[in-house]
Amino acid sequence: MKRLEAWLVRLGFGLLGWLRPETASNLGGALARAIGPWLSVSRVADTNLRRVWPDLTTPQRQAVIRDVWENLGRTVGEMPHVAGLGPTPSGPGWEIEGAEILAGISGAVVMFSAHIGNWEVMPRAGVVHGAGLASFYRAADNKAVDAIIVGMRRRATDGQPQFAKGAAGARAAIAHLRAGGRIGLLADQKMNDGIAAPFFGRMAMTAPAAATLALRFDCPLIPGHCIRIGPARFRLRVEPPLAHPATGDRARDVAELTAAMNATIERWVRETPGQWLWLHRRWPKED
Repeated sequence: MKRLEAWLVRLGFGLLGWLRPETASNLGGALARAIGPWLSVSRVADTNLRRVWPDLTTPQRQAVIRDVWENLGRTVGEMPHVAGLGPTPSGPGWEIEGAEILAGISGAVVMFSAHIGNWEVMPRAGVVHGAGLASFYRAADNKAVDAIIVGMRRRATDGQPQFAKGAAGARAAIAHLRAGGRIGLLADQKMNDGIAAPFFGRMAMTAPAAATLALRFDCPLIPGHCIRIGPARFRLRVEPPLAHPATGDRARDVAELTAAMNATIERWVRETPGQWLWLHRRWPKED
């Protein structure tokens, strides 16, 4: 079964890669928008929206969920094309705000982003703008499928290291930073063994890794995210580093910096709610 699954994934990405980037994006978006809202996981998104935006009507929540699925489908459709994207004033690719921040990076850096727009584009942009980033990622259960996805990411980032989440990946990431490397993380998923930090006015279990690493190596913690403005077309925003707390209490500093990260991601989500992956179980069932 896993071999069949990998074959289908390879075939699917192969067909998407044969299409023009805009066409692959439109196809993926249309399919996901038509099918996704009917899947049971959409109830998770609806629950999340009701909790943090109780004033939204049912039709408004449904519209956001359709947009979420369309964005996710477009992201999948665009994956085989990310390695060929670059900065451009029009057509497939991106425009960027804050390129000077990337260009000014030297030495160890931690950059964080979120599942907004096409999050696969940010590592590609780092390479193109002179700040290649190693990445943490959640490995797929099927090793063959995982190899396909990691292969596409490596091609898009000119071979930058990919660290699977877990103890071994964490050790490798620490060694990478110690050697002056740069790491990018997606910091918006629930982590049961993380720390509680405010997010949309509710406490959410949050991975403290980005804050912990930035404080441990006294290196910049840079926010950056991707906004979809069309099929395979994006606006990237890189922001100045977050200020490091210096209370003298490391646990408190990590908590404060993690809370600042959540506040930054919340601001991004409020700007483009239909482009964030509301399908995560981000908050406790009862809070």
